[in-house]
Amino acid sequence: MPRMGQSIILFHSAYGLRPAVLRFAETLRAEGHAVTTPDLYDGEVFSRLEDGLRKRDALGIAEIMRRAAAAADALPSTTVFAGFSLGAAAAFAVGARRPATRALLLMHGAMAPESVGIKRWPAGLAVNVHCAKADPWVDEKAVTALERAARATSAPFASFTYECTGHLFADEDLADFDAPSAALMMERTLQFLAALE
Repeated sequence: MPRMGQSIILFHSAYGLRPAVLRFAETLRAEGHAVTTPDLYDGEVFSRLEDGLRKRDALGIAEIMRRAAAAADALPSTTVFAGFSLGAAAAFAVGARRPATRALLLMHGAMAPESVGIKRWPAGLAVNVHCAKADPWVDEKAVTALERAARATSAPFASFTYECTGHLFADEDLADFDAPSAALMMERTLQFLAALE
């Protein structure tokens, strides 16, 4: 019988709510977690990055963040905010500013706290960051700034770098996919969530 787990909101990347995101969520549910996977893209899903970025730009970042915040409104205050790439930005921008957020799980992306107006990191807000080595879409300075801010309030922080070159390396249907890295990220994710209980 699965144990009682976390309430988690999982945001998709600029590609939309792809099957890989849903499969990731199902794996978490199998471990007893309650996972919500909002669709921020009006049902559109893309296989080419340029098409996904065109949709992102058509909506605008402000609208995407508004939708992300609205999706979280009905969830418990202690929800874990998670996301892939663009979804990591949404998880960060919404989750880090919401009182009582349990943790942030940021995959393929991270932001500096000051970029969303955070001057002091919320005490106890745990963070896990997962990125490929030398990923051009990930700002290492932002990861460093996030780590510095979290550690300043003694919040648990861990950053993992994977020995692969693809950005969305956990999506089995994209060229970026790297099976060993994807499996290791899932293992670490489950450990992180279990440690929150």
